[in-house]
Amino acid sequence: MIKVFEKWGYEPIETPTVEPLEIFQGEIGEDEKLFFKFTDLGGRNVALRYDQSVPTCRFVGANFSKIILPFRRYQIQSNFRAEKPQRGRYREFVQADIDIFGVASPTADAETIAMSIDLYKTLGFKKVVALINNRDLMKDIPYPAIVAIDKLKKIGKDGVIRDMNNKGISNKQAEEYLFKVESLQPDETITTIFSYLERAGFDKEYYEFSPTLARSFSYSQGPIWEMVIPQYDAGSVGGGERYDGLMERTTGLKIPATGIAFGFDRTLEVSVFSPDFWDTSVTLASQIREAGIATEIYPQKDIKLDKQLKYADRRGIPYVIILGPNEIEKGVVTLKDFASKTQLVVARETLVEALKAAINR
Repeated sequence: MIKVFEKWGYEPIETPTVEPLEIFQGEIGEDEKLFFKFTDLGGRNVALRYDQSVPTCRFVGANFSKIILPFRRYQIQSNFRAEKPQRGRYREFVQADIDIFGVASPTADAETIAMSIDLYKTLGFKKVVALINNRDLMKDIPYPAIVAIDKLKKIGKDGVIRDMNNKGISNKQAEEYLFKVESLQPDETITTIFSYLERAGFDKEYYEFSPTLARSFSYSQGPIWEMVIPQYDAGSVGGGERYDGLMERTTGLKIPATGIAFGFDRTLEVSVFSPDFWDTSVTLASQIREAGIATEIYPQKDIKLDKQLKYADRRGIPYVIILGPNEIEKGVVTLKDFASKTQLVVARETLVEALKAAINR
């Protein structure tokens, strides 16, 4: 991921794990209930980093005299949310963000979307789609309704209407809001982004207008988008938006800002643990057994790689074969040796010989 970020001209920054609570308050929306917040020994109200966009605005403001605009940055650090842990949602998780500061034109939003598509293609995914909308098209829709509509794919139309009802929106008004959003059409901003993506060499299969995409952050404005991998059903792998207003509220500076946060954990899950690779793994394991080498596959498809590696280590299994999208595409596997703490890439057709040589050393 870093190689792709730097290829596009983005520079690394880091921000503190603990931030003043007030920089997050009033900016996140309904999910402020997920803050890990406390009073420190100095009597200050602080919070663990909820996301990376808000602290980065503070960073840019604090270092503005030394920053050359446009400023492109990337940040890969842990964030913390009081979630109910489940697949694709964790209390501590890694995000990889990219942002552009200082460009008001939607071409900046388009660049981050283009780079996002390039990222997932580089990681080896055959299919990735950027779902794109513009929050400006929803300026007449109240924020509580936007949050409800953003859940449409998860809870369906009836669920969206009930959610709005629970927030005090009448049934008739809720239906009107939903109908209005479903009927949205691309505007000039969306057209500009699509034109950029086309000129950047991306076929239309990689991006589409998504009128019901709303993004639940209260600071989202202008172009909004999410990156989805069709075979991954636990949510998007990345989401972005323009947030000029957040930048001004946080720093007092009128600096345009846009960017996207990639869920590193989700990206890892979908890349290494995709069921698409299961059949290949079963076939490969059979070939190794036929050569007289005891071999097992972790019997559950969607278990994280680190858990599988810990299992192998505890069982005293000396070698682990890792098969992900890059390996599939190149016809190779990654062979990990627990004893020497090393790993190497081996062509699939020579794997048995490589294993035998390693075992006999």
